[in-house]
Amino acid sequence: MRVLAINDISCIGKCSLTVALPVISACGVTCDVLPTALLSTHTGGFVGYTFRDLSGDIPQILDHWESLGISFDIICSGYLGSISQIAAVLDAKRRFLAPGGKFVVDPVMGEGGKLYAHFDMNFAKEMRRLCEEADYILPNVTEACLLADVPYPENDRLLPVGKIVEKLRSSHTCPMITGVVEGTENAVYYDDGGKISRFAVPNADGVFHGSGDVFAAAFTGCLARGKDVGTSVALASEFTTNAIFRTAKAGDDRRYGIRFEEEIFSFLRKLNA
Repeated sequence: MRVLAINDISCIGKCSLTVALPVISACGVTCDVLPTALLSTHTGGFVGYTFRDLSGDIPQILDHWESLGISFDIICSGYLGSISQIAAVLDAKRRFLAPGGKFVVDPVMGEGGKLYAHFDMNFAKEMRRLCEEADYILPNVTEACLLADVPYPENDRLLPVGKIVEKLRSSHTCPMITGVVEGTENAVYYDDGGKISRFAVPNADGVFHGSGDVFAAAFTGCLARGKDVGTSVALASEFTTNAIFRTAKAGDDRRYGIRFEEEIFSFLRKLNA
């Protein structure tokens, strides 16, 4: 089983490829990487960070892989720094996803009802096109609203989960919405064979940087090990939540990511059960 993780490298702050590579590899599958950008830190809460766009390197990397006859059972994409990189991911899928393989998209664009820096609505429009090619999409609430073109739920308005899932599902695409806070719970809603299923864990107040990347990596690793969608959502949610609460208890500076390393053995025991 071979997985390709397409994401940025943030040198400080556990997220993106520095999360995907160890978590997916620990699941017992090969994880190769395609870096989209190189940053000194991630962009959440840090100022003065460096950013190097690696778009110019991607075509040569893909051409070299093609000369080696490489293919991947799962391709998962995360942070993409430009619209041109969306096209590059589609090219990688076309050239390298094995027959019967799965394409997972974490449409990283924003949170809290706002787009991240460097992104605009044109980017969101192209991200919708990428998601239409995916077998699984993992947006948070902000990203789900952008993709489905529904208003972000301000002032305690309920999230129209059913409407969003209906808009994003297709004959081959399983959408899920992560990080739906409902009272004391944090839920994931996902398409489950035409109906909407929900899996909830206890909610921890505040922002924990990198938690979405931990979830996406664990979900992908579970899929690679042959788990179904419901089991993959449950295992990834519990793993991420345990790491979040461990981080909160330790009183860590949350900009530097969550303590997933200390929860990984418990996660793997459940995965291998």
